[in-house]
Amino acid sequence: MPIIKLTKVERRRFLTFLLCLLLALSGWIFLALKNKYVYTAKTVLVYKNFPQNKAFHPLQSDTVDLQVEGTGWQLVFARLRINPQSIAVSLNSLNIRNFVVFSDQLYNINKQLETSQKIVSIKPDTLYFDFSKRTVKRVPVKLVSDLKFVKQYDVSGPIEVIPKYVTISGPQEEIAGIREWRTDTLFLEKIQHTSMARIPMEEKKKKNINIFPTTAEVKIPVDEFTEKEVSVPLKIVNNPRFLDLSVFPRKVRVKFMVSLSDYDDINEDMMEAQADLNEWSLQHHKQLRVRMSRFPDYCKLISVSPEKVDFIIER
Repeated sequence: MPIIKLTKVERRRFLTFLLCLLLALSGWIFLALKNKYVYTAKTVLVYKNFPQNKAFHPLQSDTVDLQVEGTGWQLVFARLRINPQSIAVSLNSLNIRNFVVFSDQLYNINKQLETSQKIVSIKPDTLYFDFSKRTVKRVPVKLVSDLKFVKQYDVSGPIEVIPKYVTISGPQEEIAGIREWRTDTLFLEKIQHTSMARIPMEEKKKKNINIFPTTAEVKIPVDEFTEKEVSVPLKIVNNPRFLDLSVFPRKVRVKFMVSLSDYDDINEDMMEAQADLNEWSLQHHKQLRVRMSRFPDYCKLISVSPEKVDFIIER
């Protein structure tokens, strides 16, 4: 293949031609990208202005396709998404009908977007809803937690959750089976002092169920724990014939962990150990197992000794 040799003047002219071509092409691209184009973007709907005394259920997905007018620059840089990435839609019209028309709300919807974006239409343009009677119900709050304590520290009393109840509203058939409302999981580590936190309620799984309030305050009493041991008299249960019974030993040693603040207040009178005579009369056991029938809630049981006791029935 022959090599074309250019003179110094010809090379200068050729480079000038390429530069002009590149400048012209850049100018054309710049002007083209400044023009407006219509492209499609998906977004999520957030409902507001819920109808009063009505429970509703959307009959379609909460994701819609937006026909957005934007510049070519937005297309080039893949900005095929709405900012913010969701739009709020008013449900005021559901007070008089069972559908919402987006074209009636385009002005207010566009006010939520960046000034360089403009929604020209939404598909589908109409959202339909199914209605049922709205019911209000109060249910207890259930704390979900993952608590990790410094060694020798633990919960020293009832964990306080405020409020204890939340109010939920929605279709009667959907809230009838709700017995409690869980919180998000409260994660705390290296706990060694009484702790307080604010935790959101678990996110509702259905949009037509409302909950109030949406957060709760949690107080976790914490104290250092130490070991204690007491002797507790053994009580025999299920002796309907009043048999003359002797057990050995008559008391059991109960070892447990107790908070320092409660150490002096906890004694054997707050506990009860039982042995069930049915284990002999019905199950023919030669020893009776010992179980704690009463024990302080915020003590941590370590052991009961002995775990089984001998007995003699005098006939």
